[in-house]
Amino acid sequence: MRNFGFALTFALLVGLPSSGHSEGAEHWSHPESSLFAQSAARVLSREFASNTVSFLLLDAQTGAVIAARWDNPETPIPLGSLVKPFTALAYGEQHAFAYPVHICHGTASGCWLPHGHGGVDLPSAIAYSCNSYFRMLTANLTAAEVAPTAIRFGLQPPVATISGSALAGLDSRWLISPMSMAHAYLELFRRRDQPGVRQVLAGMVQSAQRGTGAAVDQALPIPDALAKTGTAVCTHHRHSPGDGFTIAMEPADQPRILLMVRVHGVPGAQAARTAGQMLHRIEE
Repeated sequence: MRNFGFALTFALLVGLPSSGHSEGAEHWSHPESSLFAQSAARVLSREFASNTVSFLLLDAQTGAVIAARWDNPETPIPLGSLVKPFTALAYGEQHAFAYPVHICHGTASGCWLPHGHGGVDLPSAIAYSCNSYFRMLTANLTAAEVAPTAIRFGLQPPVATISGSALAGLDSRWLISPMSMAHAYLELFRRRDQPGVRQVLAGMVQSAQRGTGAAVDQALPIPDALAKTGTAVCTHHRHSPGDGFTIAMEPADQPRILLMVRVHGVPGAQAARTAGQMLHRIEE
């Protein structure tokens, strides 16, 4: 793997807030907030120093970056199933937010789980990142239909030439920057009372409890997180079959922090284990 050029970044006073999040500087000037930020950054730097791990730790209220170690987080890359919540919302816009129930037959219907997930609705499809469900959901979906939702959440829209399952992150053509994706999940929670979003967030709760992100809740003293995992084509210089991603926010009912993790050469469910360990140490 290349030297990522990782330098631990502290966002204690000025940070790395994205556009529209300049209030982060004022927030982190509070002594208690600054103390937490310094402590969290030290823990992550000391105990998760491997260059196979990238992370962004954000204040969920302001979007300000508390700590980061990620090579070029503003550069768009494939992020796999992390796009699924936004794809689901785009589908909902076209179908009055009426989401079907689907029978996942596993390998036979294009899912990552060989024996399948059986009957799934949208929350369980998010929780288990069911590829079969999202192949069904995106079968007639176009980039033009997804683009307005992506833009509304601050994501780079998919290129006009892709359609179908590519819009659910099942290939490497939709590129989104990690920083944009982290902020999109914060915006998702801010819109928690809107149609479709409630089902997506319910799926993220289930993911942390018993789905692909279950390692997050398992690591926490009080299991109470929102999680979404993804696996995408590796973009590192020293190539692996794929990289695992996890976004976790906690506590679930009113997140204080968002952690986005990428782990080189593992699936998303394994990246969730690292994310859980990080959150556990931060919360201690």
